[in-house]
Amino acid sequence: MTTPLELVCPAGTPAGLRTAVDAGAHSIYCGYRDETNARNFPGLNFDRAEMRDAVAYSHDHGAKILIALNTFMRAGSTDLWKRGVDDAVAAGADALILADVGLVEYARKAHPKQRLHLSVQAAAATPEAIAFYRDRFGISRVVLPRVLTVEEIARLTANAAPCETEVFVFGGLCVMAEGRCMLSSYATGKSPNMTGVCSPPSHVSYREESDALVACVGGFTVERFERGEPAGYPTLCKGRFEAQGAVSHLFEDPVSLNAVELLPRLAEIGVTAFKIEGRQRGRAYISTVVRAFRKAIDAMAVGDKVDFGELRALTEGQRDTTGAYKKAWR
Repeated sequence: MTTPLELVCPAGTPAGLRTAVDAGAHSIYCGYRDETNARNFPGLNFDRAEMRDAVAYSHDHGAKILIALNTFMRAGSTDLWKRGVDDAVAAGADALILADVGLVEYARKAHPKQRLHLSVQAAAATPEAIAFYRDRFGISRVVLPRVLTVEEIARLTANAAPCETEVFVFGGLCVMAEGRCMLSSYATGKSPNMTGVCSPPSHVSYREESDALVACVGGFTVERFERGEPAGYPTLCKGRFEAQGAVSHLFEDPVSLNAVELLPRLAEIGVTAFKIEGRQRGRAYISTVVRAFRKAIDAMAVGDKVDFGELRALTEGQRDTTGAYKKAWR
């Protein structure tokens, strides 16, 4: 491998960030506590002072900070996003992760030397789309959607050069092309691409019914957990619905992405960075997953065998999948 692989890890809180850095993350992605951030959940994220401290701590320990301003700006009210860009640059971010093409243009003009990454929320998944951002705005890296096969990623990576590619390898799995999902907007009236929250907590409710816990999103019943059954956070795409007389996870089973077995192949085709999902996860999760992936990447670098079994216990419902990376149905 000619280019060192980069492990990009999540941090939803200052404590989570320190945990990721200490566990061996090469880079940490995080965001501000407002609508500029696609994980705008209560209790998560960073204020301005916390972000400056996070950058200092990361740099002191040899890690990079990637600040995500990865929602779409509100028409006629773009100051929040532009101020976020300015503050992130002033804080010393190693790169900004952006989705809105207008914000990309602003960042490039206002801060011509700042490294820019294209968020998965931009859903750039064709050579032409990536070339547009690379040639027009000097995007250094594009985060690819989780709906592509390894062969498709290989072709995009080859065509994107010298723009780098980054792919998700572990964590929550979305069946939609990121940035293009309308399910949560339909149910709640709040777009995750603008307000930063899919199935926002303000629209999630629970009720007890006989021996079951019923979960609703925007007034729609999406899950029914029997007593003693593990109850995950309800989202429309992972809900259970009745169709043609059968109850099933109609859109997506609640399983986690785990592409560890594909790391050597992804490295071989030229992917630069492996991304772990989970800014809403706790420190124990972050520490275990980051250490395991860092160990795997270090082993690959020297040609040693990689043991991936320890990660399975952390996947959603203890079940995992390689997702679209190995599309057996094609």
